[in-house]
Amino acid sequence: MKTPVTRRDFVRTTAAASAAAAISPMAFAARRQDSEQIRVGVIGCGGRGTGAAVNAMQAHPAVHIVAMADIFADRLTGSHANLKGQEPFKDRVQVNEAHLFSGFDAYMQLLAIKDIDYVILATPPHFRPIHFEAAVAAGKHVFMEKPVAVDPAGIRRVIEAGKVADEKNLCVVSGTQRRHHIIYLEAMQRIADGAIGTPVSANCYWNQGGLWMHARKPEYSDMEWQIRNWLYFAWLSGDHICEQHIHNIDVCNWAFGGPPVKAIGMGGRQVRTGWEYGNIFDHFAIEFQYADGGRMTSMCRQIDGCASRVEEFIQGTNGSAFLDHGASRLTGANEWKFEGRAPNPYVVEHANLIEGITNGYHINEAQRVAESTMTAILGRMSAYSGQEMTYEAALNADLDLSPARYAFGPMPVRPVAVPGKTKFV
Repeated sequence: MKTPVTRRDFVRTTAAASAAAAISPMAFAARRQDSEQIRVGVIGCGGRGTGAAVNAMQAHPAVHIVAMADIFADRLTGSHANLKGQEPFKDRVQVNEAHLFSGFDAYMQLLAIKDIDYVILATPPHFRPIHFEAAVAAGKHVFMEKPVAVDPAGIRRVIEAGKVADEKNLCVVSGTQRRHHIIYLEAMQRIADGAIGTPVSANCYWNQGGLWMHARKPEYSDMEWQIRNWLYFAWLSGDHICEQHIHNIDVCNWAFGGPPVKAIGMGGRQVRTGWEYGNIFDHFAIEFQYADGGRMTSMCRQIDGCASRVEEFIQGTNGSAFLDHGASRLTGANEWKFEGRAPNPYVVEHANLIEGITNGYHINEAQRVAESTMTAILGRMSAYSGQEMTYEAALNADLDLSPARYAFGPMPVRPVAVPGKTKFV
């Protein structure tokens, strides 16, 4: 932006643009002939990639899945069979054997297919910068799951690739589905219009029990085991503050008009201490400070038997906002509560992308999701090291968690971070 923009202007513009795109898929389905396919390739065929493929087909009747890629052949064939078994969509899964790719270079083979309209990037987050760069270079529109990196080096790559996407007029949508959820859009529009005054503080939470863990098999190499169990390795997931809690952090950045300027945090590994849980923490608590002095407290935890909470709270000078997927409400002088039907945001985000591809509505969320991912990484870096850190220092840090090579074989596990001793990881 070449001219100064206030936080309120930023939030209003973001909400209005998203609302303009968040229309019923059928409202624009008629603009495209049924004979014209929207051809989609899926890179990363785990649960989220498979789910995103279904969401894309739900979003528009012209969507056809025409190519799939994954590091693991068994996951690739399993996902393909899953999609072919879904009665409403099986005829739109048109992937021949020549377009089923496995291995570390599978994404390159898929991106070489010239008539793919857009690609879904849903591998473990470490690979997102690599795949996003390659997709943009290949001239593909992109839907990429969050988070979009696990370290500052990856964030910088995503930001630069996003600029190239703009130059090529490519559309990019990320999996921060709250940005496409009418429950959030309506609440954020009211916040932007001053319904709670000026936001001064926020709290956000993703506290839940533990998630899945794949036991190691004797035939797994170090690399295969870590990728199959990717949640528990910081180089692959960015830790759960990045992989999961980014949703809530992104909402607070939305309210404050951008990323924070600094953070100080803590966290640890109290319950998931076994080697099978890799090297991530099981809880974090971070305080972020924004440029205007506003502060946001972030909490996330993955420990069984503890209280659960997944929501965001924004305190303004004239009221408060309570936000979650089920309902949002504002209190104070301008009380409001969401009422009505809320379309599935996991479908709407694909509808928004397709609207851009088919009708020239340019949308590029790369910078925004990179900033929210970097905010989560900043929180992790502060908690791991025990130090207060600025956003700029973290963004420009040399930290790169990439392995020396991508091949099945030995892969040492980085030590668990020790606050006060660990440096910038």
